[in-house]
Amino acid sequence: MTGDSAQLDIADELLSLLGTVTTEPRPDTQLEALTLAVAADLPVLLWGEPGIGKTAALTQLAVALDLPLTTVIASVHEPSDFSGLPIVGDNPADQGVPMAPPDWAVRLVRAGKGLLFLDELSTAPPAVQAALLRLVLERRIGSLQLPPGVRIVAAANPRSSAADGWELSPPLANRFVHLQWVHDHDVVVRGLGGTWPRATMPRLEPEKLPEAVTFARRAVCVLLAARPKLVHQMPSSETRRGGAWASPRSWEMTLRLIAFATAAGSSRDVLSLLVRGTVGDGPGFELLASMDRMDLPDPEELLADPAAAVLPDRGDLRQAVLDGVVAAVRKRPTRARWDAAWTLLVSAVESGAPDLVVVPATTLATLRRDNWDVPASIEKLAGMVSVSQRADRAADIVRAVGR
Repeated sequence: MTGDSAQLDIADELLSLLGTVTTEPRPDTQLEALTLAVAADLPVLLWGEPGIGKTAALTQLAVALDLPLTTVIASVHEPSDFSGLPIVGDNPADQGVPMAPPDWAVRLVRAGKGLLFLDELSTAPPAVQAALLRLVLERRIGSLQLPPGVRIVAAANPRSSAADGWELSPPLANRFVHLQWVHDHDVVVRGLGGTWPRATMPRLEPEKLPEAVTFARRAVCVLLAARPKLVHQMPSSETRRGGAWASPRSWEMTLRLIAFATAAGSSRDVLSLLVRGTVGDGPGFELLASMDRMDLPDPEELLADPAAAVLPDRGDLRQAVLDGVVAAVRKRPTRARWDAAWTLLVSAVESGAPDLVVVPATTLATLRRDNWDVPASIEKLAGMVSVSQRADRAADIVRAVGR
């Protein structure tokens, strides 16, 4: 062996050592969101600047999930590579002309499972994007049907940093869960030291599955019943149409993600990434807020037994409960319900955040009838609320206590 050859062998050994890395369990919100969407068998599109580790994350994910990784650079393929190449048989008049799939699709079918990585999606021209529609939604390439064990993940750079980039067409964009992929300083530093976060599939609890499905359906339907305009909202600008936006298809995807996140016990941060990455920021935030209110106590139950009421600790949820109580009294005003509402407001003041009581107390005071005596409990609100002129007797007590 010559000296140069020996040096190449040593170089290869050094490269092997540099490529040896380990993984560790480490909280990573975006990685958990990615694995949850993959588990839910939904196509995922990772958006991020070049060089921040999108491809490396997919490679590590495939290894962790024991899935063979098939990478296809969308921008260097022709539309026929995804729709299938016509092959003329012996008797095309009787048998037709079948569409032959590419070799990578055949390998995926033979393996029965895999992670199909469509890279550089934003540099694929419109004709290629159109050919990808059936692959992403129906998992078909020509006459070949990909097996259920194949998951699809794509990656794209923003148009501003993509080489000859194109905006994604609205039909293709609406088929993906869009995740903004950003680098975490601590993760990068530790990874360069040889240890990267470990991607693990979410642990679904079998006994929670029926409850998770019920909750997900209720969460989506409650919001859309109250906000029918959210069912379909295609953005007006070309750039936003190439991202996440609300449609019946994306709401169905959202429902599935909520069910999986509920069954896996995922954090609110993970769910927020997934929901906003499917129907967009506006509808996504409305859904999250609506879900927060789904488990709030019924105002009628609180009015029936105000002494036993337990109010939420979170300020926005507590405010929603108090507003709901006042609205219930407004809808059916009686002396007993009015008194009970004051008891609840006093309880809210005593347990913290008295500023949250100002608006509901002022509104509640305006609901007083002339023959209703002011409850003694209102004295505890002295100096915290300003009641309206219709509640003049209540205002007198508040001022008297404050002297």
